[in-house]
Amino acid sequence: MESTSNHGGIQQLLAAEHEAQQIVSAARTAKMARLKQAKEEAETEIAEHRTSTEYGFQRKLEETSGDSGANVKRLEQETDAKIEQLKNEASRISTDVVEMLLKHVTTVKN
Repeated sequence: MESTSNHGGIQQLLAAEHEAQQIVSAARTAKMARLKQAKEEAETEIAEHRTSTEYGFQRKLEETSGDSGANVKRLEQETDAKIEQLKNEASRISTDVVEMLLKHVTTVKN
């Protein structure tokens, strides 16, 4: 009888070992599935972040480009105003300058 009970004990151990292997295998499979799912979720989040960042960059680029056009226009207006001011100043003092030049050119020093 001992051999039958030993044989039954061995069968129980083998069955328990087989069950443990199935549990470990199922855990590995679940772990691999979860890792795959986490990787896919991370890739999705990365893609969303990249899209959001790119959109923000493009928007900022458009804003600064628009400002550049506004700055160019403002600088052109300031330049035109300064040129007009210089023309007015030149026309105002041109007769004095002409008289001074004529005086120096026609005056003879000994």
